Amino acid sequence: MRILAYGIVLTWIALAAGPLAWTALLSLRDYVDAFAIPVQLFAPLTLEHYRTLWLVSGFSENALNTALLTFGTVSISLSIGCLAAYALSRTTARIGLLLLMLALAFRAMPHAALLPSFVSVFEAIGVRGSLPPLMLVLIAVNQPFTIWMLRAFFLSVPRDIDDAALVDGCTRFQAFRHVILPVMGPGLVTTGLFSFLLAYNDFLLSSALTNAENMTMPVAIASVIQADSESLLMQGIAGSMSLTIPLLLLIAVFQKRIVEGLTQGAVK
Repeated sequence: MRILAYGIVLTWIALAAGPLAWTALLSLRDYVDAFAIPVQLFAPLTLEHYRTLWLVSGFSENALNTALLTFGTVSISLSIGCLAAYALSRTTARIGLLLLMLALAFRAMPHAALLPSFVSVFEAIGVRGSLPPLMLVLIAVNQPFTIWMLRAFFLSVPRDIDDAALVDGCTRFQAFRHVILPVMGPGLVTTGLFSFLLAYNDFLLSSALTNAENMTMPVAIASVIQADSESLLMQGIAGSMSLTIPLLLLIAVFQKRIVEGLTQGAVK
């Protein structure tokens, strides 16, 4: 049974990490060696595709657009989500449950169903193609999930803590800021990570609502991979690894907080 368990784990690791490792290897090879048949396991390695992508093709501008979009989306989503989730976790009014149901219904709608409305509105007011409208859309799409997830964490904090802070002279907002938020670290990190992934990896909304100057990394990678050029294809593979590396670093840095947050949510 132990051998079988190890075999299942190793097979899962190979299936999960194998494609990523192979993509990383392809990004370091010339086109001829990368797609040679039979497979060339010991072909020369090169960083030329990364150099061309970042220094010549202007991928750094796409990375900056993605960073600004992601930072704005996560910051605003968490700021609004914390306040709304805290209020909904402490209210006993029926309107709170109604708002949660409406938020869940909006979150369940596919992005493709909402996209025509966003495109028509932004086109009418002349702002389609820039980053702020896209950020607004991503916040609107992500906010219901953020509220639902944070509310579950706030419910795990006893209300006696709020009452104790109010008795000691805090206002409701001071109790929220100085007493409740400090114990919400794992929940904020976990929720922020999911919000980050939504904005960072978004393709459908980003491709429809941005122009060539404001393309994000996923959109730029898709455009070069689809081009009929061997050089652009290899740049696209290098771009896909450039898109993945920050995610791996982020998870490595915050893995302890993420596990704590997911465990608290599961227990609740």
